[in-house]
Amino acid sequence: MTKGKISLVLRLLAVGSTAAAIAIMVTSHETAKVLNLSFNAKYSNTSAFVYFVVAEAIAGGYSLVSLLLSCMMPARRLVMTMDVVIAMLLSSSISAAVAIGQVGKKGNSHAGWLPICGQVPKFCDQVTGALIAGFVAAAVYLILLLCSLHSLLALKP
Repeated sequence: MTKGKISLVLRLLAVGSTAAAIAIMVTSHETAKVLNLSFNAKYSNTSAFVYFVVAEAIAGGYSLVSLLLSCMMPARRLVMTMDVVIAMLLSSSISAAVAIGQVGKKGNSHAGWLPICGQVPKFCDQVTGALIAGFVAAAVYLILLLCSLHSLLALKP
Protein backbone atom coordinates (compact mmCIF):
# COMPACT_ATOMS: atom_id res chain seq x y z
CA MET A 1 0.00 0.00 0.00
CA THR A 2 1.22 3.48 -0.78
CA LYS A 3 1.36 6.30 1.75
CA GLY A 4 -1.55 8.01 0.01
CA LYS A 5 -3.76 4.95 0.29
CA ILE A 6 -2.81 4.45 3.93
CA SER A 7 -3.69 8.08 4.64
CA LEU A 8 -7.00 7.69 2.81
CA VAL A 9 -7.94 4.58 4.80
CA LEU A 10 -6.94 6.22 8.09
CA ARG A 11 -8.92 9.38 7.33
CA LEU A 12 -11.98 7.31 6.41
CA LEU A 13 -11.53 5.38 9.67
CA ALA A 14 -11.32 8.71 11.52
CA VAL A 15 -14.59 9.86 9.91
CA GLY A 16 -16.27 6.59 10.90
CA SER A 17 -15.06 6.60 14.48
CA THR A 18 -15.94 10.26 15.06
CA ALA A 19 -19.39 9.70 13.55
CA ALA A 20 -19.89 6.65 15.78
CA ALA A 21 -18.78 8.58 18.87
CA ILE A 22 -21.19 11.41 18.07
CA ALA A 23 -24.12 9.09 17.32
CA ILE A 24 -23.63 7.05 20.47
CA MET A 25 -23.18 10.06 22.75
CA VAL A 26 -26.08 12.08 21.31
CA THR A 27 -28.50 9.17 21.69
CA SER A 28 -27.47 8.48 25.29
CA HIS A 29 -30.29 9.32 27.69
CA GLU A 30 -32.14 7.58 30.47
CA THR A 31 -34.63 8.56 33.13
CA ALA A 32 -34.37 7.28 36.68
CA LYS A 33 -36.49 7.68 39.78
CA VAL A 34 -34.80 8.12 43.14
CA LEU A 35 -36.78 8.88 46.32
CA ASN A 36 -39.89 9.74 44.27
CA LEU A 37 -37.84 12.27 42.28
CA SER A 38 -37.18 11.52 38.66
CA PHE A 39 -34.15 12.81 36.81
CA ASN A 40 -33.16 12.60 33.20
CA ALA A 41 -29.53 11.75 32.40
CA LYS A 42 -28.48 12.94 28.95
CA TYR A 43 -25.25 14.10 27.40
CA SER A 44 -26.37 17.73 27.08
CA ASN A 45 -26.61 18.04 30.88
CA THR A 46 -22.82 18.00 31.13
CA SER A 47 -20.64 20.57 29.41
CA ALA A 48 -17.74 18.09 29.11
CA PHE A 49 -19.94 15.72 27.09
CA VAL A 50 -21.14 18.59 24.89
CA TYR A 51 -17.50 19.59 24.35
CA PHE A 52 -16.73 15.97 23.44
CA VAL A 53 -19.51 15.91 20.81
CA VAL A 54 -18.47 19.27 19.34
CA ALA A 55 -14.79 18.25 19.20
CA GLU A 56 -15.68 14.95 17.52
CA ALA A 57 -17.84 16.82 15.00
CA ILE A 58 -15.00 19.24 14.22
CA ALA A 59 -12.59 16.31 13.81
CA GLY A 60 -15.01 14.43 11.55
CA GLY A 61 -15.64 17.49 9.40
CA TYR A 62 -11.92 18.19 9.14
CA SER A 63 -11.34 14.55 8.16
CA LEU A 64 -13.70 14.94 5.22
CA VAL A 65 -12.03 18.18 4.11
CA SER A 66 -8.56 16.74 4.58
CA LEU A 67 -9.40 13.85 2.26
CA LEU A 68 -9.30 16.41 -0.53
CA LEU A 69 -6.39 18.48 0.81
CA SER A 70 -4.06 15.58 1.54
CA CYS A 71 -3.80 14.82 -2.18
CA MET A 72 -2.36 18.26 -2.98
CA MET A 73 1.38 18.57 -2.50
CA PRO A 74 1.48 22.25 -1.36
CA ALA A 75 -1.14 21.59 1.31
CA ARG A 76 0.75 18.76 3.03
CA ARG A 77 2.30 21.00 5.67
CA LEU A 78 -1.08 22.57 6.39
CA VAL A 79 -2.66 19.13 6.68
CA MET A 80 0.06 17.98 9.05
CA THR A 81 -0.35 21.10 11.19
CA MET A 82 -4.10 20.64 11.32
CA ASP A 83 -3.64 16.94 12.18
CA VAL A 84 -1.70 18.08 15.26
CA VAL A 85 -4.46 20.53 16.21
CA ILE A 86 -7.20 17.93 15.75
CA ALA A 87 -5.26 15.29 17.70
CA MET A 88 -4.88 17.71 20.61
CA LEU A 89 -8.55 18.74 20.40
CA LEU A 90 -9.62 15.10 20.54
CA SER A 91 -7.23 14.42 23.40
CA SER A 92 -8.57 17.28 25.48
CA SER A 93 -12.22 16.46 24.83
CA ILE A 94 -11.74 12.80 25.69
CA SER A 95 -9.90 13.75 28.87
CA ALA A 96 -12.73 16.02 29.97
CA ALA A 97 -15.41 13.44 29.15
CA VAL A 98 -13.54 10.60 30.88
CA ALA A 99 -13.12 12.71 34.01
CA ILE A 100 -16.87 13.35 34.19
CA GLY A 101 -17.58 9.72 33.35
CA GLN A 102 -15.36 8.62 36.22
CA VAL A 103 -17.24 10.87 38.63
CA GLY A 104 -20.51 9.45 37.34
CA LYS A 105 -19.29 5.91 37.82
CA LYS A 106 -17.44 6.20 41.13
CA GLY A 107 -18.72 9.46 42.59
CA ASN A 108 -16.48 11.73 44.67
CA SER A 109 -16.65 11.18 48.40
CA HIS A 110 -14.61 14.31 49.13
CA ALA A 111 -17.12 16.54 47.35
CA GLY A 112 -20.14 14.52 48.45
CA TRP A 113 -21.06 13.48 44.90
CA LEU A 114 -22.75 10.10 44.64
CA PRO A 115 -22.24 7.77 41.69
CA ILE A 116 -25.16 7.71 39.23
CA CYS A 117 -24.32 4.70 37.08
CA GLY A 118 -26.24 2.42 39.45
CA GLN A 119 -29.43 4.35 38.67
CA VAL A 120 -28.83 4.93 34.92
CA PRO A 121 -26.74 1.99 33.66
CA LYS A 122 -27.87 2.27 30.02
CA PHE A 123 -26.75 5.90 29.91
CA CYS A 124 -23.36 5.03 31.40
CA ASP A 125 -22.88 2.13 28.99
CA GLN A 126 -23.60 4.39 26.01
CA VAL A 127 -21.21 7.05 27.29
CA THR A 128 -18.55 4.37 27.66
CA GLY A 129 -19.15 3.26 24.07
CA ALA A 130 -18.87 6.82 22.81
CA LEU A 131 -15.63 7.30 24.71
CA ILE A 132 -14.20 4.11 23.21
CA ALA A 133 -15.06 5.36 19.70
CA GLY A 134 -13.47 8.69 20.63
CA PHE A 135 -10.30 6.92 21.75
CA VAL A 136 -10.20 5.11 18.40
CA ALA A 137 -10.48 8.45 16.59
CA ALA A 138 -7.66 9.92 18.69
CA ALA A 139 -5.46 6.88 18.03
CA VAL A 140 -6.14 7.15 14.29
CA TYR A 141 -5.12 10.81 14.37
CA LEU A 142 -1.93 9.91 16.22
CA ILE A 143 -1.10 7.37 13.49
CA LEU A 144 -2.03 9.92 10.80
CA LEU A 145 0.27 12.44 12.42
CA LEU A 146 3.13 9.95 12.48
CA CYS A 147 2.52 9.11 8.80
CA SER A 148 2.43 12.81 7.89
CA LEU A 149 5.68 13.44 9.76
CA HIS A 150 7.31 10.48 8.06
CA SER A 151 6.19 11.70 4.62
CA LEU A 152 7.32 15.25 5.30
CA LEU A 153 10.72 14.17 6.60
CA ALA A 154 11.18 11.77 3.69
CA LEU A 155 10.79 14.69 1.26
CA LYS A 156 13.65 16.64 2.82
CA PRO A 157 17.13 16.01 1.34
